[in-house]
Amino acid sequence: MLELHCHTTCSDGTLTPSELVRAAARAGIRALALTDHDTIAGWDEARDACTQHGLELVPGLELSTSHNGFSLHILGFYPDPKRIEAFLAERHAARVRRARHMVERLGELGYPIAMPDVPTPGRPHIAKALCEAGYVRHEQEAFERWLGEGRPAYVPYERLSSEDGIRALRASGAVPVWAHPMLFRGGNVEQVLPVLVEAGLQGVEVYHCEHSPRQSARLLKMIEPYGLIATGGSDFHGTNKDGVELNMLRLPLTLLGPLKHLANVDRMDTTGVLVK
Repeated sequence: MLELHCHTTCSDGTLTPSELVRAAARAGIRALALTDHDTIAGWDEARDACTQHGLELVPGLELSTSHNGFSLHILGFYPDPKRIEAFLAERHAARVRRARHMVERLGELGYPIAMPDVPTPGRPHIAKALCEAGYVRHEQEAFERWLGEGRPAYVPYERLSSEDGIRALRASGAVPVWAHPMLFRGGNVEQVLPVLVEAGLQGVEVYHCEHSPRQSARLLKMIEPYGLIATGGSDFHGTNKDGVELNMLRLPLTLLGPLKHLANVDRMDTTGVLVK
């Protein structure tokens, strides 16, 4: 079984990379992608754990971009760490600045909290802090009142267009894949897709925990004329995302072959390092 979309404590998940790998092995997963937001910090720990538990690691990340003023995430699989390091360092700094601005806005609104002390701060961490401070009963309420797009404390990403994000991923050797397209709120998928393809998009996350079977079937038909690959994953965050379990989609390993072909990944050496 295959899982191509997961998060750890390196971004907004609740399991460490090694804990995620152990949980994936128990769930029957044989190939696991680590796709934390705007960071590859968990790769080494995950690789060691995958070696221990007999899983294949698919190294990746989830890049935060925007299109038409709305958040649009791009998964990047098999980037060269050295070629993407400087780019991700700036994106991480932008992510920290964004979180700090949201914390400042909350203080101005009368709901002061401390800046979350985590490696890659984001809205889920801020929502958790609001909940712990007693301002809301649950984290979803924090999004509904203050942190969701268009709400009083929301701060958009520092501008990185989806097209530029795709080009940066391609420059690093990564395979860029549009994450959970049916959740995008800034336009019609049929209209946005050709724009992203023109920039170098190579795949679409067809299977996702919030895509219905009908939506997945529609996406499969949509990507065929462009020759894009289909990927899928649960978008597992641990206890940060209710109702989402590892391997819940029961995706076959056959989905991995086309992805590895595009990445020109022939094999992995005995230390788990990609050989292209």
